[in-house]
Amino acid sequence: MDIRRRRVLQLLGLSAAALTVKPVYDALAADPAAGRPRVGPGREQLKAKQWAMVIDTRRFASEADVEPLIEACHRIHNVPHFELKRWEIKWIWATEYKHAFSGTSSDRFLADAVEKRPFLVLCNQCENPPCVRACPTKATFKREDGIVMMDFHRCIGCRFCMAACPFGARSFNYTDPRPYLKHTNKLFPTRMKGVVEKCSFCAERLAEGKRPACVEAAGGKIAFGDLYDPASEAHQWVRKNYTLRRKVNLGTEPAVYYIV
Repeated sequence: MDIRRRRVLQLLGLSAAALTVKPVYDALAADPAAGRPRVGPGREQLKAKQWAMVIDTRRFASEADVEPLIEACHRIHNVPHFELKRWEIKWIWATEYKHAFSGTSSDRFLADAVEKRPFLVLCNQCENPPCVRACPTKATFKREDGIVMMDFHRCIGCRFCMAACPFGARSFNYTDPRPYLKHTNKLFPTRMKGVVEKCSFCAERLAEGKRPACVEAAGGKIAFGDLYDPASEAHQWVRKNYTLRRKVNLGTEPAVYYIV
């Protein structure tokens, strides 16, 4: 067979294989033997029309209150700790009000309690996510339950999604992150150099009937549930409290709410 023809056939075969690869989170959430969602004993897969998170910032007085939540998230998702700031990988982190809600008309004079309060920020799982439209390989995609996912195997490191995200919620691996892991969770994939990553609302835990790690670690300070289900805790918190969302003027419809 002509070498050039053989090469073309090889490339076509690789392309076909790439199109049939299931996203990594689907593999994590499925029982390979039965082809069904994998759930823990006595648990059912959690489902929603639009998952949402409501953070009661009044109950976070200092950095010490948010550190356990950040650690819980980063530990189970194999998020590395880099000494160099420019290599930093973050799925969830704390910042000040003026950074979380930059451009808000009411941020000129703040109550001392609000100004000094740590605000947890993460991927907003937008209902209208610009990152999905920007991704040329569909490595970033939106599920039916509203979660914006990352398929690490499809990511080519172009960082278009990072440029499109108005919240700075995505991180890029400038080097191999695995040597910088203090502990490795064998149940969750590690990444490689040149891959973008971010929060996924713990989609792999939802598939097992569990809530996100940060929500469990918060001890009732964060509500999580279906935004459109009146019976869900998240819906009830939004209806009963005055809440803010980040950069709502951009029309992305963030699914993370803050009680201030």
